[in-house]
Amino acid sequence: MFKPYNINPGQKCNLEKFDCLINSPGIEKADALVRISENAATMAKLARRLYAENSRAILLVLQGMDAAGKDGSIRAVMRGVNPRSCQVYSFKKPSEIELDHDYLWRVHHVMPRKGNIGIFNRSHYEDVLVVRVHQLVPEKEWRMRYEQINNFEKMLVDNGTTILKCYLHISFEEQRKRLQARLNDPEAHWKFNPQDLQERKRWTDYRAAYNEAITQCNTDHAPWHIVPADRKWYRNLVISELLRGTMESLDPQIPPAVDDYSGWIVE
Repeated sequence: MFKPYNINPGQKCNLEKFDCLINSPGIEKADALVRISENAATMAKLARRLYAENSRAILLVLQGMDAAGKDGSIRAVMRGVNPRSCQVYSFKKPSEIELDHDYLWRVHHVMPRKGNIGIFNRSHYEDVLVVRVHQLVPEKEWRMRYEQINNFEKMLVDNGTTILKCYLHISFEEQRKRLQARLNDPEAHWKFNPQDLQERKRWTDYRAAYNEAITQCNTDHAPWHIVPADRKWYRNLVISELLRGTMESLDPQIPPAVDDYSGWIVE
């Protein structure tokens, strides 16, 4: 019902054509919050079955501009899922050890195990976004990475990992409001980084980088989902619906017992 925007593989992405705010979402905020809660309860049960089945994994990739709501989405959507079977990984500036390996090494290193759900707050796409905008590597090098990423994701899918890639589509004005809110609230100052203001000046460059990354890496095996993110609750609802639908389609099954334990009594 409440779906993200999608484009066909091979179709050029132009984020300017997609609304960041849905004026008629078709649901009220209170009802959406109830639906998100219901989805979380259902996903908790499905996650338990996925963990018991222990043959497949799910990777949820969240990308977006600063203040788009990656952390908030994780908190809202994954509430109630057993952390034993669900891990969140945030990609920050590469460490010295990570820089001594190929750029995908640190990503492959933290991929979800079979039976688990992995959530990436930022991801391997930083290596065709930040490195491009800040000219950290030559253009020839980051352009090669599109095909490398597609091949990497295809290998993961072929080996049992379902990949959901979500771009949280926030507007320039909404980002301004959220960054200012962090400055206005002393208890939110820890979330503010002055570097965010410098990155904001590169909005056009990042938008171009995202358009090309989505265009080049939108595949049948790992499509991109563009999520309107100016309303936090609507953003969360769309991601919640997408993840629940994916888990239901996988329909994980608890494996049969190795023996018949009926009638056993533990003393």
